[in-house]
Amino acid sequence: MAREETISGPLATMRVGLGTDSHRLVAGGPLRLGGVDVLHDHHLAGHSDADVLLHAVTDALLGAAGAGDIGELFPDTDEANRGRDSADMLAEAVRRVRSFGYVPVNIDCVIMAEAPKLSPWKAAIAERVGELVGLHSSRIGIKAKTGEGVGPVGAREVIEVHVVALIVASEGGLG
Repeated sequence: MAREETISGPLATMRVGLGTDSHRLVAGGPLRLGGVDVLHDHHLAGHSDADVLLHAVTDALLGAAGAGDIGELFPDTDEANRGRDSADMLAEAVRRVRSFGYVPVNIDCVIMAEAPKLSPWKAAIAERVGELVGLHSSRIGIKAKTGEGVGPVGAREVIEVHVVALIVASEGGLG
C-alpha cells in the first residue's frame, strides 16, 4: 500500500483539473461554443445543448476539486438534461468547487475545429466563460487549432476541446 505524502505550504492550496469533450457536427447553425452563438452552417449534436467548451470547462473544474464529473451530475440518460443549458451545468460545477473550499484562478482552453475560423469569436468566448466562472476574461485562455485535414476534426465531423483549470483554496480553508 502506498503511503500518501503530506503536502504543505502554497502547493497545498492549489489543484489542477483537466477536462476534455467532443461532439459531432450536424447541418444547421448556429454553433454554440462557450455560451456564445458563433455564425456557422453546422451545430453540435448532443443530449444537452452540446456546448463542448462549457462541458470541458465543467469537467476541468470538477476534476480539480475532486467533485466528480459532468456525466455523474448530468447523465444523458436523464430526460431532465435533454436540451439543458450548459451554462447551468457550469454554474453547478462552480458552486460545488466553492463548496469544497476552492475558487477558480484561471482556465486555459484549446478548441480543435477545422471550421469556422474562431479568431473573431475568441474575445467574446473568453468574456462569457469568465462571466460564468466568476473570473476576468484575462484569466481565460482561448486557443483555436485545426486538425490540418486529419482525423475527425480535420474531416469536419467533430469539434474537440481540451481544458486545464487551476483552483486554489479560498480564504477560510481547504476542501
